Amino acid sequence: MFKYRVKLRSYLARLNFLFPYFSIKFEIKLAYNQKHMGNFFGYLTTKTFRTNLYWALAVLLAFLLITFYSLRFYTHHGEGVAVPKLKGLTIESAIQVLESQGFRYQIDSVYQPNQAAGIVIEQDPDPNTNVKLNRTIYLTVITRLSPIVRFPELSNKTYLEAEATLSNFGLKVGDTTYVSDVAKDVVLQFLFRGRALQAGDEIPKGSVVNLVLGDGLGASEVDIPDLVGLTLGEARMALSGSSLKVGIISFQGSSRDTINLKISKQSPALSDSLSKVPIGSRVDLVLGGN
Repeated sequence: MFKYRVKLRSYLARLNFLFPYFSIKFEIKLAYNQKHMGNFFGYLTTKTFRTNLYWALAVLLAFLLITFYSLRFYTHHGEGVAVPKLKGLTIESAIQVLESQGFRYQIDSVYQPNQAAGIVIEQDPDPNTNVKLNRTIYLTVITRLSPIVRFPELSNKTYLEAEATLSNFGLKVGDTTYVSDVAKDVVLQFLFRGRALQAGDEIPKGSVVNLVLGDGLGASEVDIPDLVGLTLGEARMALSGSSLKVGIISFQGSSRDTINLKISKQSPALSDSLSKVPIGSRVDLVLGGN
């Protein structure tokens, strides 16, 4: 390191020897700058500088005050009117109030099946908020027209599953009727205003859908065969083919001929009010008589 310092000093000495003009000029410029820097700091202590400084600060303060009060005047700071309460009013009444007080308005609508249509349910800004004249007030109103939804796919769903899905789609469950079917409480059909619905059909949101459910007894019931006029052997075959059993056998008259006598009565008997019985039921028979 010492070796390099010696070389640097040697080079600077040679430069000063070869170019004395530049060395002298640098020393003069340095002395000139030092003189003027001294004059500058001296000027900062004079009365003239302090007077100019005070005037500059006064002009700046005046400019700030003029700007502040001009903005207050331009924006009408502190001036305004209270927003009226519009919730619960009909949209016609709300518009009349806003226009009479110099407000603009913008309306958005939502559908709520349990609320009266055309009623204001939300407003922004809130009532009694102090705002400028000609301010836009945003209103949310219950629409009179229900949106259209597509009926979901509910084939072979249980009643609880169908009820939950219909509720998610904004639909209501109406009457339920049962028909003979092997599946208990499984929805077999959907009815809207008397017509059957299919997946994808469009109906108004909030509509009431009636359900047709299986009673779970379809496979466990069979038709009652008509046994009157048959022999006991023929009746046994007919009951066996219907998965029914022979019950109590009784006779009318003195004859006990179970081969040739024909059945005159049966219980239960086929009638307008009774056409099916559970599988395995017993049918009582009466032989003989007219």
